[in-house]
Amino acid sequence: MGGFFGAASTQDCVFDLFFGIDYHSHLGTKRGGMVVYGENGFDRAIHNIENAPFRTKFDKDVQKMSGRMGIGCISDYEPQPLLVRSHHGTYAITTVSKINNMKELTKMLFEQGHSHFLEMSGGDINATEMIASLINQKENLIEGIQYALESVDGSVSILLMNEKGIYAARDKYGRTPVVIGKKEDAFCISFENFAYRNLGYKDYKELGAGEVAVITDKSCKTLLKAGEEMKVCAFLWVYYGYSASSYEGTSVEQMRYACGSKMAKRDSVKPDIVAGVPDSGTAHAIGYANESGIPFSRPFIKYTPTWPRSFMPTIQSQRDLIARMKLLAVEELIRDKSLLLIDDSIVRGTQLRETTEFLYESGAKEVHIRPACPPLLYSCKYLNFSRSTSEMDLITRRMIARLEGKTVTEEVLQEYADPESEKYEQMVEEIRKELNFTSLRFNRLDDMLDAVGIDKCKLCTYCWNGKE
Repeated sequence: MGGFFGAASTQDCVFDLFFGIDYHSHLGTKRGGMVVYGENGFDRAIHNIENAPFRTKFDKDVQKMSGRMGIGCISDYEPQPLLVRSHHGTYAITTVSKINNMKELTKMLFEQGHSHFLEMSGGDINATEMIASLINQKENLIEGIQYALESVDGSVSILLMNEKGIYAARDKYGRTPVVIGKKEDAFCISFENFAYRNLGYKDYKELGAGEVAVITDKSCKTLLKAGEEMKVCAFLWVYYGYSASSYEGTSVEQMRYACGSKMAKRDSVKPDIVAGVPDSGTAHAIGYANESGIPFSRPFIKYTPTWPRSFMPTIQSQRDLIARMKLLAVEELIRDKSLLLIDDSIVRGTQLRETTEFLYESGAKEVHIRPACPPLLYSCKYLNFSRSTSEMDLITRRMIARLEGKTVTEEVLQEYADPESEKYEQMVEEIRKELNFTSLRFNRLDDMLDAVGIDKCKLCTYCWNGKE
Protein backbone atom coordinates (compact mmCIF):
# COMPACT_ATOMS: atom_id res chain seq x y z
CA MET A 1 0.00 0.00 0.00
CA GLY A 2 1.07 3.56 0.66
CA GLY A 3 -0.43 6.88 1.62
CA PHE A 4 0.04 10.55 0.82
CA PHE A 5 -0.57 14.01 2.23
CA GLY A 6 -0.37 17.54 0.85
CA ALA A 7 -0.92 21.03 2.22
CA ALA A 8 -1.20 24.56 0.81
CA SER A 9 -1.10 27.42 3.32
CA THR A 10 -0.70 31.18 3.61
CA GLN A 11 2.02 30.37 6.15
CA ASP A 12 4.86 27.84 6.08
CA CYS A 13 3.28 24.38 5.68
CA VAL A 14 6.24 22.16 6.62
CA PHE A 15 5.00 21.34 10.14
CA ASP A 16 1.59 20.24 8.84
CA LEU A 17 3.16 18.31 5.98
CA PHE A 18 5.62 16.47 8.24
CA PHE A 19 3.01 15.24 10.71
CA GLY A 20 0.36 14.67 8.05
CA ILE A 21 2.68 12.28 6.22
CA ASP A 22 3.80 10.64 9.46
CA TYR A 23 0.17 9.78 10.25
CA HIS A 24 0.27 7.45 7.23
CA SER A 25 3.10 5.31 8.59
CA HIS A 26 0.79 2.31 9.07
CA LEU A 27 0.49 2.02 5.27
CA GLY A 28 4.08 1.13 4.40
CA THR A 29 7.69 0.86 5.54
CA LYS A 30 9.86 1.11 2.44
CA ARG A 31 10.27 4.79 1.58
CA GLY A 32 9.18 8.16 2.88
CA GLY A 33 9.37 11.37 0.94
CA MET A 34 8.36 15.02 1.04
CA VAL A 35 8.78 18.00 -1.25
CA VAL A 36 7.91 21.65 -0.63
CA TYR A 37 7.59 24.62 -2.96
CA GLY A 38 8.77 28.00 -1.69
CA GLU A 39 10.70 31.10 -2.65
CA ASN A 40 13.63 29.03 -3.87
CA GLY A 41 11.52 26.58 -5.86
CA PHE A 42 11.27 22.91 -5.03
CA ASP A 43 13.07 21.25 -2.11
CA ARG A 44 12.81 17.48 -1.76
CA ALA A 45 13.92 14.72 0.61
CA ILE A 46 13.49 10.94 0.28
CA HIS A 47 14.68 8.35 2.81
CA ASN A 48 14.59 4.62 3.35
CA ILE A 49 12.37 4.05 6.42
CA GLU A 50 12.70 0.27 6.73
CA ASN A 51 14.80 0.48 9.90
CA ALA A 52 13.60 3.74 11.42
CA PRO A 53 10.25 5.57 11.49
CA PHE A 54 9.44 8.51 9.23
CA ARG A 55 9.78 11.10 12.00
CA THR A 56 13.29 9.98 12.88
CA LYS A 57 14.53 9.97 9.29
CA PHE A 58 13.05 13.36 8.36
CA ASP A 59 13.61 15.30 11.58
CA LYS A 60 16.68 17.10 10.24
CA ASP A 61 15.10 17.80 6.84
CA VAL A 62 12.10 19.62 8.27
CA GLN A 63 14.38 21.92 10.22
CA LYS A 64 15.79 23.21 6.91
CA MET A 65 12.76 23.05 4.61
CA SER A 66 10.33 25.90 4.09
CA GLY A 67 7.45 26.53 1.73
CA ARG A 68 3.78 27.34 1.55
CA MET A 69 2.90 24.20 -0.44
CA GLY A 70 4.08 20.65 -0.08
CA ILE A 71 3.26 17.01 -0.79
CA GLY A 72 4.69 13.78 0.57
CA CYS A 73 4.14 10.09 1.02
CA ILE A 74 4.76 6.88 2.83
CA SER A 75 5.51 4.35 0.09
CA ASP A 76 5.52 0.58 0.33
CA TYR A 77 7.80 0.22 -2.65
CA GLU A 78 9.03 2.97 -4.99
CA PRO A 79 10.99 6.12 -4.01
CA GLN A 80 8.78 9.22 -4.35
CA PRO A 81 7.70 12.03 -4.69
CA LEU A 82 9.44 12.61 -8.01
CA LEU A 83 10.41 15.95 -9.51
CA VAL A 84 9.55 16.07 -13.21
CA ARG A 85 10.42 18.66 -15.85
CA SER A 86 8.23 18.52 -18.96
CA HIS A 87 6.31 20.76 -21.35
CA HIS A 88 3.89 21.24 -18.43
CA GLY A 89 6.75 22.89 -16.53
CA THR A 90 8.36 21.44 -13.41
CA TYR A 91 6.11 19.60 -11.00
CA ALA A 92 6.32 17.18 -8.06
CA ILE A 93 4.22 14.02 -8.13
CA THR A 94 3.39 11.16 -5.77
CA THR A 95 0.94 8.30 -6.22
CA VAL A 96 -0.77 5.42 -4.49
CA SER A 97 -0.87 2.93 -7.32
CA LYS A 98 -0.71 -0.61 -8.68
CA ILE A 99 -0.14 -0.86 -12.41
CA ASN A 100 -0.87 -4.29 -13.89
CA ASN A 101 -0.31 -3.23 -17.51
CA MET A 102 3.17 -1.76 -16.96
CA LYS A 103 4.71 -3.71 -19.86
CA GLU A 104 1.99 -2.66 -22.29
CA LEU A 105 2.22 0.99 -21.25
CA THR A 106 6.02 0.93 -21.51
CA LYS A 107 5.85 -0.56 -25.00
CA MET A 108 3.26 2.02 -26.07
CA LEU A 109 5.33 4.94 -24.81
CA PHE A 110 8.52 3.68 -26.46
CA GLU A 111 6.64 3.34 -29.76
CA GLN A 112 5.49 6.94 -29.35
CA GLY A 113 9.06 8.18 -28.93
CA HIS A 114 9.54 8.12 -25.15
CA SER A 115 13.30 7.87 -24.66
CA HIS A 116 13.84 5.96 -21.42
CA PHE A 117 12.74 5.04 -17.90
CA LEU A 118 15.01 4.77 -14.89
CA GLU A 119 15.06 1.24 -13.50
CA MET A 120 14.82 0.62 -9.78
CA SER A 121 16.68 -2.19 -8.02
CA GLY A 122 15.29 -5.42 -9.41
CA GLY A 123 14.61 -3.91 -12.81
CA ASP A 124 11.14 -2.51 -12.15
CA ILE A 125 10.01 0.85 -13.47
CA ASN A 126 8.94 3.33 -10.81
CA ALA A 127 5.13 3.41 -11.01
CA THR A 128 5.05 7.12 -10.22
CA GLU A 129 7.45 7.81 -13.10
CA MET A 130 5.11 5.88 -15.39
CA ILE A 131 2.15 7.99 -14.26
CA ALA A 132 4.15 11.17 -14.92
CA SER A 133 5.05 9.89 -18.39
CA LEU A 134 1.39 9.28 -19.17
CA ILE A 135 0.45 12.75 -17.95
CA ASN A 136 3.11 14.22 -20.21
CA GLN A 137 1.52 12.64 -23.29
CA LYS A 138 -1.13 15.33 -23.33
CA GLU A 139 -0.75 19.02 -24.02
CA ASN A 140 -3.02 20.03 -21.13
CA LEU A 141 -2.13 19.02 -17.57
CA ILE A 142 -5.72 18.16 -16.65
CA GLU A 143 -6.17 16.09 -19.78
CA GLY A 144 -2.90 14.37 -18.90
CA ILE A 145 -4.10 13.44 -15.41
CA GLN A 146 -7.36 12.13 -16.83
CA TYR A 147 -5.43 10.14 -19.46
CA ALA A 148 -3.26 8.58 -16.74
CA LEU A 149 -6.30 7.58 -14.68
CA GLU A 150 -7.94 5.96 -17.70
CA SER A 151 -4.80 4.20 -18.96
CA VAL A 152 -3.94 2.22 -15.82
CA ASP A 153 -5.19 -1.32 -15.35
CA GLY A 154 -5.16 -1.59 -11.56
CA SER A 155 -5.51 1.60 -9.57
CA VAL A 156 -3.92 5.00 -9.17
CA SER A 157 -4.57 8.08 -7.07
CA ILE A 158 -2.35 11.12 -7.60
CA LEU A 159 -1.02 14.24 -5.91
CA LEU A 160 0.73 16.64 -8.30
CA MET A 161 2.16 20.01 -7.23
CA ASN A 162 3.35 22.92 -9.34
CA GLU A 163 3.63 26.64 -8.69
CA LYS A 164 -0.12 27.05 -9.21
CA GLY A 165 -1.35 24.58 -6.58
CA ILE A 166 -1.74 20.93 -5.63
CA TYR A 167 -3.79 18.75 -7.96
CA ALA A 168 -5.48 15.70 -6.45
CA ALA A 169 -6.94 12.86 -8.51
CA ARG A 170 -8.77 9.90 -7.03
CA ASP A 171 -8.60 6.52 -8.77
CA LYS A 172 -11.20 6.17 -11.53
CA TYR A 173 -13.07 3.56 -9.48
CA GLY A 174 -12.30 5.17 -6.13
CA ARG A 175 -10.41 2.11 -4.89
CA THR A 176 -8.44 4.23 -2.44
CA PRO A 177 -9.67 7.37 -0.64
CA VAL A 178 -8.70 10.99 -1.23
CA VAL A 179 -10.08 13.58 1.22
CA ILE A 180 -9.66 17.32 1.59
CA GLY A 181 -9.46 19.23 4.86
CA LYS A 182 -9.75 22.96 5.50
CA LYS A 183 -8.75 25.44 8.18
CA GLU A 184 -8.71 29.22 8.24
CA ASP A 185 -5.48 29.72 6.32
CA ALA A 186 -4.94 26.39 4.54
CA PHE A 187 -6.27 23.39 2.66
CA CYS A 188 -4.86 19.87 2.80
CA ILE A 189 -5.28 16.60 0.89
CA SER A 190 -4.93 13.21 2.52
CA PHE A 191 -5.44 9.47 2.16
CA GLU A 192 -6.54 9.20 5.82
CA ASN A 193 -8.99 11.79 7.13
CA PHE A 194 -7.79 11.46 10.74
CA ALA A 195 -4.32 12.63 9.62
CA TYR A 196 -5.27 16.32 9.54
CA ARG A 197 -7.64 16.72 12.46
CA ASN A 198 -5.01 17.22 15.17
CA LEU A 199 -3.45 19.80 12.87
CA GLY A 200 -6.57 21.96 13.05
CA TYR A 201 -8.24 21.00 9.78
CA LYS A 202 -11.91 20.09 9.45
CA ASP A 203 -13.46 17.79 6.88
CA TYR A 204 -14.11 19.71 3.67
CA LYS A 205 -14.94 17.07 1.06
CA GLU A 206 -14.17 13.54 -0.08
CA LEU A 207 -13.31 13.21 -3.75
CA GLY A 208 -15.51 10.87 -5.75
CA ALA A 209 -14.24 8.18 -8.09
CA GLY A 210 -12.20 9.74 -10.87
CA GLU A 211 -12.64 13.26 -9.51
CA VAL A 212 -9.80 15.76 -9.99
CA ALA A 213 -9.50 18.88 -7.82
CA VAL A 214 -6.89 21.55 -7.17
CA ILE A 215 -6.17 23.30 -3.88
CA THR A 216 -4.34 26.50 -3.05
CA ASP A 217 -4.07 28.26 0.28
CA LYS A 218 -7.40 29.96 -0.43
CA SER A 219 -9.55 27.58 -2.44
CA CYS A 220 -10.49 24.08 -3.54
CA LYS A 221 -11.88 23.72 -7.05
CA THR A 222 -13.18 20.64 -8.85
CA LEU A 223 -11.63 20.32 -12.31
CA LEU A 224 -13.13 16.98 -13.35
CA LYS A 225 -16.35 15.68 -11.86
CA ALA A 226 -16.61 12.24 -10.29
CA GLY A 227 -17.79 9.29 -12.33
CA GLU A 228 -20.86 7.21 -11.56
CA GLU A 229 -19.18 3.89 -10.77
CA MET A 230 -17.25 3.22 -7.56
CA LYS A 231 -15.41 0.13 -6.32
CA VAL A 232 -13.70 1.18 -3.09
CA CYS A 233 -11.69 -1.58 -1.40
CA ALA A 234 -13.75 -3.21 1.37
CA PHE A 235 -10.53 -4.35 3.06
CA LEU A 236 -9.98 -0.72 4.09
CA TRP A 237 -12.49 -1.19 6.88
CA VAL A 238 -11.56 -4.76 7.78
CA TYR A 239 -7.80 -4.38 8.03
CA TYR A 240 -5.47 -1.74 6.66
CA GLY A 241 -7.47 1.43 7.27
CA TYR A 242 -6.56 3.03 10.59
CA SER A 243 -9.08 2.76 13.42
CA ALA A 244 -9.63 6.54 13.70
CA SER A 245 -10.46 6.90 10.00
CA SER A 246 -13.73 6.83 8.13
CA TYR A 247 -14.34 6.21 4.45
CA GLU A 248 -17.46 7.10 2.49
CA GLY A 249 -19.02 8.19 5.79
CA THR A 250 -18.42 4.87 7.59
CA SER A 251 -16.15 4.79 10.64
CA VAL A 252 -13.51 2.05 10.59
CA GLU A 253 -13.82 1.39 14.32
CA GLN A 254 -17.61 1.27 14.27
CA MET A 255 -17.57 -1.02 11.24
CA ARG A 256 -15.30 -3.42 13.10
CA TYR A 257 -17.58 -3.43 16.14
CA ALA A 258 -20.53 -4.23 13.84
CA CYS A 259 -18.49 -6.89 12.07
CA GLY A 260 -17.70 -8.65 15.35
CA SER A 261 -21.31 -8.38 16.46
CA LYS A 262 -22.55 -10.10 13.31
CA MET A 263 -20.00 -12.89 13.77
CA ALA A 264 -21.21 -13.47 17.33
CA LYS A 265 -24.83 -13.75 16.22
CA ARG A 266 -23.97 -16.70 13.98
CA ASP A 267 -21.70 -18.51 16.48
CA SER A 268 -22.55 -21.20 19.02
CA VAL A 269 -19.16 -21.68 20.72
CA LYS A 270 -19.01 -20.60 24.38
CA PRO A 271 -15.38 -19.83 25.23
CA ASP A 272 -14.16 -18.34 28.49
CA ILE A 273 -12.84 -15.17 26.86
CA VAL A 274 -12.82 -13.33 23.52
CA ALA A 275 -9.59 -11.72 22.33
CA GLY A 276 -8.32 -9.96 19.25
CA VAL A 277 -4.97 -10.38 17.56
CA PRO A 278 -3.34 -7.02 18.24
CA ASP A 279 -4.05 -4.64 16.77
CA SER A 280 -6.25 -5.21 13.73
CA GLY A 281 -8.41 -7.88 15.38
CA THR A 282 -9.07 -5.99 18.61
CA ALA A 283 -12.07 -3.89 17.55
CA HIS A 284 -13.74 -6.90 15.90
CA ALA A 285 -13.25 -8.82 19.16
CA ILE A 286 -14.82 -6.00 21.20
CA GLY A 287 -17.88 -6.11 18.94
CA TYR A 288 -18.08 -9.89 19.31
CA ALA A 289 -17.74 -9.71 23.11
CA ASN A 290 -20.34 -6.95 23.44
CA GLU A 291 -22.86 -8.94 21.39
CA SER A 292 -22.19 -12.36 22.96
CA GLY A 293 -21.72 -11.29 26.56
CA ILE A 294 -18.48 -13.29 26.70
CA PRO A 295 -15.76 -11.26 28.46
CA PHE A 296 -13.22 -9.45 26.30
CA SER A 297 -9.65 -9.93 27.45
CA ARG A 298 -6.08 -9.36 26.29
CA PRO A 299 -4.24 -12.65 26.89
CA PHE A 300 -1.27 -11.48 24.87
CA ILE A 301 0.14 -8.03 24.33
CA LYS A 302 2.12 -6.52 21.48
CA TYR A 303 5.44 -5.11 22.66
CA THR A 304 5.42 -1.68 21.02
CA PRO A 305 8.45 0.22 22.40
CA THR A 306 10.80 -1.44 19.92
CA TRP A 307 8.31 -3.17 17.59
CA PRO A 308 5.81 -0.36 16.98
CA ARG A 309 5.03 -0.91 13.34
CA SER A 310 2.52 -3.25 11.76
CA PHE A 311 4.24 -3.87 8.39
CA MET A 312 7.20 -6.20 8.18
CA PRO A 313 10.33 -7.11 6.18
CA THR A 314 9.67 -8.55 2.74
CA ILE A 315 11.28 -11.93 3.57
CA GLN A 316 8.50 -14.13 4.91
CA SER A 317 10.65 -16.05 7.40
CA GLN A 318 11.77 -12.77 8.96
CA ARG A 319 8.17 -11.51 9.06
CA ASP A 320 7.09 -14.65 10.91
CA LEU A 321 9.94 -14.38 13.42
CA ILE A 322 9.28 -10.71 14.16
CA ALA A 323 5.54 -11.30 14.50
CA ARG A 324 6.25 -13.95 17.12
CA MET A 325 8.79 -11.81 18.97
CA LYS A 326 6.37 -8.91 19.24
CA LEU A 327 3.77 -10.86 21.24
CA LEU A 328 4.04 -11.34 25.01
CA ALA A 329 1.79 -13.80 26.84
CA VAL A 330 -0.22 -12.96 29.94
CA GLU A 331 -0.23 -16.57 31.11
CA GLU A 332 -2.66 -15.93 33.97
CA LEU A 333 -5.32 -15.10 31.36
CA ILE A 334 -4.47 -18.09 29.15
CA ARG A 335 -3.80 -21.09 31.38
CA ASP A 336 -6.65 -23.66 31.32
CA LYS A 337 -8.86 -21.25 29.37
CA SER A 338 -10.93 -21.72 26.24
CA LEU A 339 -10.08 -18.74 24.00
CA LEU A 340 -11.88 -17.34 21.00
CA LEU A 341 -9.40 -15.34 18.95
CA ILE A 342 -10.35 -12.90 16.18
CA ASP A 343 -7.90 -11.80 13.50
CA ASP A 344 -8.65 -9.53 10.55
CA SER A 345 -7.99 -12.31 8.01
CA ILE A 346 -6.03 -15.45 7.20
CA VAL A 347 -3.65 -15.05 4.27
CA ARG A 348 -0.85 -17.63 4.38
CA GLY A 349 -1.81 -18.84 7.84
CA THR A 350 1.78 -19.07 9.11
CA GLN A 351 1.59 -16.32 11.71
CA LEU A 352 -1.79 -17.38 13.06
CA ARG A 353 -0.65 -20.99 13.37
CA GLU A 354 2.38 -19.85 15.37
CA THR A 355 0.20 -17.57 17.50
CA THR A 356 -2.07 -20.55 18.24
CA GLU A 357 0.91 -22.73 19.17
CA PHE A 358 2.17 -19.89 21.35
CA LEU A 359 -1.19 -19.88 23.19
CA TYR A 360 -1.19 -23.66 23.63
CA GLU A 361 2.36 -23.49 25.00
CA SER A 362 1.15 -20.83 27.44
CA GLY A 363 -1.50 -23.22 28.78
CA ALA A 364 -4.60 -22.57 26.63
CA LYS A 365 -7.13 -25.41 26.68
CA GLU A 366 -8.86 -24.46 23.40
CA VAL A 367 -8.21 -21.88 20.68
CA HIS A 368 -11.17 -21.04 18.45
CA ILE A 369 -10.31 -18.82 15.46
CA ARG A 370 -12.73 -16.34 13.90
CA PRO A 371 -11.32 -14.32 10.96
CA ALA A 372 -13.21 -11.05 10.49
CA CYS A 373 -13.50 -11.49 6.73
CA PRO A 374 -14.30 -14.42 4.42
CA PRO A 375 -11.61 -16.75 3.06
CA LEU A 376 -9.24 -14.94 0.67
CA LEU A 377 -9.41 -16.85 -2.61
CA TYR A 378 -7.82 -14.36 -5.01
CA SER A 379 -4.72 -12.16 -4.81
CA CYS A 380 -5.65 -8.49 -5.05
CA LYS A 381 -5.25 -7.03 -8.55
CA TYR A 382 -5.83 -3.45 -7.52
CA LEU A 383 -3.81 -2.56 -4.41
CA ASN A 384 -0.36 -3.36 -3.06
CA PHE A 385 -1.35 -4.27 0.49
CA SER A 386 -0.06 -7.78 -0.23
CA ARG A 387 2.88 -8.58 -2.48
CA SER A 388 2.20 -12.30 -2.86
CA THR A 389 3.88 -13.54 -6.00
CA SER A 390 1.40 -16.38 -6.48
CA GLU A 391 -2.16 -17.18 -5.46
CA MET A 392 -0.73 -20.44 -4.12
CA ASP A 393 0.67 -18.32 -1.28
CA LEU A 394 -2.92 -18.18 -0.04
CA ILE A 395 -3.72 -21.02 2.32
CA THR A 396 -7.17 -21.34 0.75
CA ARG A 397 -5.65 -22.12 -2.65
CA ARG A 398 -3.27 -24.68 -1.18
CA MET A 399 -6.12 -26.46 0.59
CA ILE A 400 -8.29 -26.35 -2.55
CA ALA A 401 -5.43 -27.87 -4.56
CA ARG A 402 -5.14 -30.59 -1.92
CA LEU A 403 -8.87 -31.32 -2.13
CA GLU A 404 -9.24 -31.10 -5.90
CA GLY A 405 -5.96 -32.65 -6.98
CA LYS A 406 -6.19 -31.01 -10.41
CA THR A 407 -6.40 -27.68 -12.17
CA VAL A 408 -9.17 -25.70 -10.51
CA THR A 409 -11.64 -23.94 -12.79
CA GLU A 410 -13.31 -20.62 -12.03
CA GLU A 411 -16.62 -22.44 -11.64
CA VAL A 412 -15.14 -24.67 -8.93
CA LEU A 413 -13.59 -21.65 -7.17
CA GLN A 414 -17.01 -20.05 -7.00
CA GLU A 415 -18.27 -23.11 -5.15
CA TYR A 416 -15.51 -22.65 -2.59
CA ALA A 417 -16.53 -19.01 -2.22
CA ASP A 418 -20.11 -19.99 -1.31
CA PRO A 419 -20.44 -20.36 2.50
CA GLU A 420 -23.49 -22.61 2.00
CA SER A 421 -21.64 -25.16 -0.16
CA GLU A 422 -20.12 -28.49 0.84
CA LYS A 423 -16.82 -27.54 -0.82
CA TYR A 424 -16.59 -24.41 1.34
CA GLU A 425 -17.05 -26.51 4.51
CA GLN A 426 -14.39 -28.96 3.35
CA MET A 427 -11.92 -26.14 2.68
CA VAL A 428 -12.51 -24.58 6.09
CA GLU A 429 -12.02 -27.92 7.80
CA GLU A 430 -8.75 -28.50 5.93
CA ILE A 431 -7.50 -25.08 7.03
CA ARG A 432 -8.54 -25.80 10.62
CA LYS A 433 -6.61 -29.06 10.69
CA GLU A 434 -3.58 -27.57 8.93
CA LEU A 435 -3.31 -24.71 11.42
CA ASN A 436 -4.29 -26.75 14.51
CA PHE A 437 -7.28 -24.67 15.61
CA THR A 438 -9.93 -26.08 17.93
CA SER A 439 -12.55 -24.63 15.61
CA LEU A 440 -12.59 -22.22 12.66
CA ARG A 441 -15.42 -20.10 11.35
CA PHE A 442 -14.94 -17.24 8.87
CA ASN A 443 -17.11 -14.18 8.72
CA ARG A 444 -19.59 -14.22 5.85
CA LEU A 445 -19.26 -11.77 2.99
CA ASP A 446 -22.86 -10.60 3.24
CA ASP A 447 -22.48 -9.89 6.97
CA MET A 448 -19.17 -8.10 6.45
CA LEU A 449 -20.63 -5.87 3.72
CA ASP A 450 -23.67 -5.11 5.89
CA ALA A 451 -21.26 -3.97 8.60
CA VAL A 452 -19.68 -1.50 6.15
CA GLY A 453 -23.13 -0.06 5.61
CA ILE A 454 -22.78 1.52 2.17
CA ASP A 455 -24.23 0.41 -1.15
CA LYS A 456 -22.70 -3.01 -1.87
CA CYS A 457 -22.26 -2.21 -5.56
CA LYS A 458 -19.74 0.49 -4.53
CA LEU A 459 -17.46 -2.03 -2.77
CA CYS A 460 -14.73 -4.16 -4.33
CA THR A 461 -14.89 -7.78 -3.12
CA TYR A 462 -12.51 -9.33 -5.66
CA CYS A 463 -10.16 -11.00 -3.14
CA TRP A 464 -13.07 -12.98 -1.65
CA ASN A 465 -15.24 -13.87 -4.64
CA GLY A 466 -13.28 -12.84 -7.75
CA LYS A 467 -15.94 -10.31 -8.72
CA GLU A 468 -14.86 -6.82 -9.72
